[in-house]
Amino acid sequence: MEELEQGLLMQPWAWLQLAENSLLAKAYITKQGYALLVSDLQQVWHEQVDTSVISQRAKELNKRLTAPPAAFLCHLDDLLCPLLKDTACPGKATFSCDRVAEALILRVRSELSGLPFYWNFHCILASPSLVSQHLIRPLMGMSLALQCQVRDLATLLHMKDLEIQDYQESGATLSRDRLKTEPFEENSFLGQFMVEKLPEACSVGDGKRFVTNLQSLYMAVTRQEIQVGQKLRGTEDPQTSSSASSQGTDSQLLNQPEEPDSSAPSLPVPEKEPTVTSGPTQRPQLLKVKRKKLRGLFS
Repeated sequence: MEELEQGLLMQPWAWLQLAENSLLAKAYITKQGYALLVSDLQQVWHEQVDTSVISQRAKELNKRLTAPPAAFLCHLDDLLCPLLKDTACPGKATFSCDRVAEALILRVRSELSGLPFYWNFHCILASPSLVSQHLIRPLMGMSLALQCQVRDLATLLHMKDLEIQDYQESGATLSRDRLKTEPFEENSFLGQFMVEKLPEACSVGDGKRFVTNLQSLYMAVTRQEIQVGQKLRGTEDPQTSSSASSQGTDSQLLNQPEEPDSSAPSLPVPEKEPTVTSGPTQRPQLLKVKRKKLRGLFS
């Protein structure tokens, strides 16, 4: 399912007009399942299913059709791609959506092998983490990227002004007065933009302008997010696994009682000679025996 999650994240948003409903949607379909994300700019709905759900739902909605899950997934991909790419939708396919409680059901009606084909996408409210992954973080990344772009353009304009000033000091003149510009003042430009351009620029509307103008930047930002996540997992996983294994080994060594090594060869234990403890009454007799032995040595 990780392939579906990453594939969905890298898909652009598409704008849909289904009857009175204006929606933003993105989908990713493979032979193993599909993932779908839909939003009306008030709520976000999501569905992600595998082949087992595909088989069960296909039996419920299309009792006259018998096909492997991959065939149904391929047909759904053929139906959704034209819709999400804003191209002419085939006349044999119709789309509609209904809201049931907090769920959103996207209904598809088409034909497959000459027989009617029906499908319902049962989308539930997306989790906060999913909304953050597909909207909040990418939009924050896009804002920072655009801010960086504005700074670079302002720097370029300052360099152009210096270049024009150098030409003028060298005696160059404009051949057409209408091309003359004033030196760029960044603070003045930003203040004028906030007053005159901001109300129109930030008019979200139904989201169509966002889909039309900013999807290339959106996909670049999400691709960067995935690459950063992969690098972090690649650097952290080995350390995490090694530290976990070392901690587990250490705890086992600390908690494990000492046992004799059964693989080591066993050596015979030498028999100890009986020892005689000498008490206070036996010491004089021992001294006499030692004196006799010494006399025998020197005699």
